[in-house]
Order: sequence, then structure tokens, then C-alpha cells
Amino acid sequence: MSLQVCVMTPERIFWNGQSEEIILPTNTGEMGVLKNHAPIITGLDVGAMLIRTEKGWTSVAIMGGFGIVGQNRVILLVNEAESADTINAEQAENDFTQAKEKLEQAQTTKQRVEANTIFKRAKARYQVVKNLSKA
Repeated sequence: MSLQVCVMTPERIFWNGQSEEIILPTNTGEMGVLKNHAPIITGLDVGAMLIRTEKGWTSVAIMGGFGIVGQNRVILLVNEAESADTINAEQAENDFTQAKEKLEQAQTTKQRVEANTIFKRAKARYQVVKNLSKA
């Protein structure tokens, strides 16, 4: 294994282990991290994070935060994290559909900002569940 990855929420250490590669949802787009990545601190967006271990890919929904990469270690401080096995697939799909409709119907700036936040969260959870069904 190449990277030591630790995902921490305010409540607990969500995931701590070795990984070959991770893909992070950052504020400027997706960012892949491999062994010997250049040191960086980045803001994390709401989205699906992918972790590749010897057993394959694992998908995790994260709800924003910060990431620190250096010396083959990745520390992620996130507001929330959910794995596919804790997300109800049917509920995630319903939430995603409703959030998408709400976003399309938003008219004021405030409504669009609120709807976009709800949409990004629902989309991340739905993506994590869909990644599980492909595995």
C-alpha cells in the first residue's frame, strides 16, 4: 500500500487505513492522490470520495471539509461522512429526485443557494449508493 488515509468527522475517526489511491471532491473539481503526491492543503466540497485499496474501490459521501496531503499521508477533516452500507438506496434516490426538482423550481437567489446545497448532498449520497450497486 502507498498512502495512509485518515477521514475524521467531529464525532469520530470515520476511516483509517492504507490506500493505493483516492479521488477527492475539492472546491475546484476532483483531485486524485497517489503515492508521493506533492504536499497540498485543499478545501473539500460536498461529494463522493473514492478510496482504492487492495480489495477494490470504496465510495464515501463527504459533506465538505479540508484535506491535507504530504509524505504519503492524507488527513481529511470533514463535516460528515457516510458509507454506502449506512445509506438507504431507495431513500437516497427519492431525495436526489426531489432535490433536483426543487433546484429546477428555485427562483430567488436564496432559494437557489439553499436548493443547491440540498441537491449536492443528495447527489453525493445517491452516487455512493450507485457505486455500491456497480461493485
